Amino acid sequence: MANSNSEIVVGLDIGTTKICAVVGESTEDGVEIIGVGNHPSIGLKKGVVINVESTVRSIKKAVEDAERMAGVDINEVYIGIAGSHVKGFNSEGVIAVKGPEVSQDDVDRVIDAARAVAIPADREILHVLPQEYIVDELGDVIDPVGMCGVRLEAKVHIITGLVTAAQNLIKCANRAELDVLDMVLQPLASAHAVLTQEEKELGVALVDFGGGTTDLAVFLGGTIRHTSVMGLGGNNLTNDITIGLKTPMAEAEKLKIEHGCCLSSMITKDQTIEVPSVGGRKPRLLSMRILAEILEPRMEEMLSLLDQELVRTEIKDLLASGVVITGGSALVTGLVEMADQIFQLPTRIGFPRKVSGLVDMVNSPAYATAVGLVLHGLEKKPSAKSKIKGGSILNKMKSWFSF
Repeated sequence: MANSNSEIVVGLDIGTTKICAVVGESTEDGVEIIGVGNHPSIGLKKGVVINVESTVRSIKKAVEDAERMAGVDINEVYIGIAGSHVKGFNSEGVIAVKGPEVSQDDVDRVIDAARAVAIPADREILHVLPQEYIVDELGDVIDPVGMCGVRLEAKVHIITGLVTAAQNLIKCANRAELDVLDMVLQPLASAHAVLTQEEKELGVALVDFGGGTTDLAVFLGGTIRHTSVMGLGGNNLTNDITIGLKTPMAEAEKLKIEHGCCLSSMITKDQTIEVPSVGGRKPRLLSMRILAEILEPRMEEMLSLLDQELVRTEIKDLLASGVVITGGSALVTGLVEMADQIFQLPTRIGFPRKVSGLVDMVNSPAYATAVGLVLHGLEKKPSAKSKIKGGSILNKMKSWFSF
């Protein structure tokens, strides 16, 4: 049972493959995980709600499991937003400083100038993430308030998304009798859980390998430099297994998790697996190398597309910390070795850090987003008392993604 005086925060990762609720408690030593709930996600496709009722049921079951384990009632959550509708791009703004030194009002005005960009009518700016400020000709300024100058420039990263997609997520949480305290872009939440500050400073690319989408977030100099979403993920691997081995989807997912390898050269010819058949037919005994030969071209395609995106950012060569891969599909055997070859950068798998308690239960890349949401919530909770309702979402967006 949680201490009644402690701060309790719940991260709810509403993903395409699974819905995960993680309960964290603030302690003197940091964050202790006291409850975890999981349920298959039914009602989402590529990170977007396509069936409200199914999503609500899945959320309720995941939250109920977390409540039982933690011994607390869950009424408020922090949720993530992702999906192929999320787009990111860089922008700049410049203003003349009004007084002898830069004030907070000047900073607000230059951010407004940077966000004054044309976007389609069905999209909305979710947030503006400052990368650096330039006072006169002095660059790499983190906080310009109080500095003397006559010209203030801001370089920012702007994230946009479909307002209706965010509203539907909040609606599902509200119908599951949960208040949404804040929303966080999922790859940024994952980064909070698996990356070190040193990696963000030196330059790192985070790949969040989800079921429906794969998210990319590039950090350099301690700030976000680039984000993108690829409409391919772990479900594409599962579909390939289903078609290639002619086995039910649920069995294909098990085969991927238990025996999946994306480098056929790592499999010996005598290794075999039992493959369930469709329609009650007898299971078959096949070489494990066949499974690897199915996964290898798809994984190579996805990593190559991510590499092309990194090259397009024009800062790939500056990523001294290389690539960190997290998410549910990050545990496929051979992924690090293949990524090393394709990216030509050092690669590691990102596991949640900075937490204690039920570490064994969340010690998987699949829990990176949920743990990151808890960490974000414990940092932001004192200033995040207002709850988001579906109709007032635009009023809350200014506080999103502030890492």
